[in-house]
Amino acid sequence: MAGGMEARKNKYIEDWGTARENLEMNFRWTRRNFALVGIFGIAIPYVVYKGIVREFHMQDEDNGRPYRKFIM
Repeated sequence: MAGGMEARKNKYIEDWGTARENLEMNFRWTRRNFALVGIFGIAIPYVVYKGIVREFHMQDEDNGRPYRKFIM
């Protein structure tokens, strides 16, 4: 590039980027983190799965077919 065209560094953006790159070294398990993993990693996917299976079973029942087998 042309000379003298360096970009200015924003201190706050650089600090955020550094923290983001080193997240696995600074992460700590807390009760809040356990709760978030439990809710978004286990509970919500389980509820969505059960809703989908229930819908398929209702369709099978309406059409007189035996229930389809799923993972759980």
